[in-house]
Amino acid sequence: MSTNVIAGQGRKAALIAVVALAVLTGCGVFDARREGALEEYSAAEIFARGELELENGQGDDAAFYFGEIERLYPYSEFAQRALIMQAFAYHKERDYPNSRAAAQRYIDFYPAEEDAAYAQYLLALSYYDQIDEIGRDQGLTFQALQALRVVIEQYPDTEYARSSILKFDLAFDHLAAKEMEIGRYYLKRGHYAAAVNRFRIVVEDFQTTTHTAEALHRLVEAYLSLGLTDEAQTAGAILGYNFQSTEWYQDSFALLTGQGLALESRGDNWLSAIYRQVVRGEWL
Repeated sequence: MSTNVIAGQGRKAALIAVVALAVLTGCGVFDARREGALEEYSAAEIFARGELELENGQGDDAAFYFGEIERLYPYSEFAQRALIMQAFAYHKERDYPNSRAAAQRYIDFYPAEEDAAYAQYLLALSYYDQIDEIGRDQGLTFQALQALRVVIEQYPDTEYARSSILKFDLAFDHLAAKEMEIGRYYLKRGHYAAAVNRFRIVVEDFQTTTHTAEALHRLVEAYLSLGLTDEAQTAGAILGYNFQSTEWYQDSFALLTGQGLALESRGDNWLSAIYRQVVRGEWL
């Protein structure tokens, strides 16, 4: 977010804010939400009051004042600034739908302006900041990934792109964690084929996350339980090639060698194809 939007107009804004506070609040009986109550005040005065409300932690009231500027002075320079501030104020209040709506309006109306990158970033955060539990529906995670990708691709040289890359990786890891959670659930209940399907997703689609080593170990467990030793040995071989220092490799090594099996690629299956790619350095 640009410095002028965050700080207002420096000393001038501070003076306006003092006047606006006195005029708009009066003796405490002024109702700013009454129809027509703000029509006699300038965009600068209303904007300053919005900044004051934001500084006082009243994000909802701040969003109201910024929204009134958009309504009363739609073609003023303050309308553009107020719109991005409204998106920010709503986000501070965790009112994500309204924050997203305001951010999207800014992108639609001012796509070439400096704060368009911040608007897109706020839009992405409106999804990302709701990702809090692995067990919840992951639709928000997918939406966050899509919105973060837009920031990264359209505004690559901004601070928001750098932050979005970090958040993208975390959200991506979150999706892998969800697949692992479901896979473990199936594995514990003896639904080995269903478990394999989940762990395979992690190995094939989320190989850059922190869950790949465990997914390979769980595949060893599941395939051994199914009697598919070629697949189990190959999963162990991939573990040994990429994750030999992990506990998952040690556990798989103990499982396989305990049954007289080596950690080596065997047969012609999806894991052996991955193993060949690993050896050629084309995977992970």
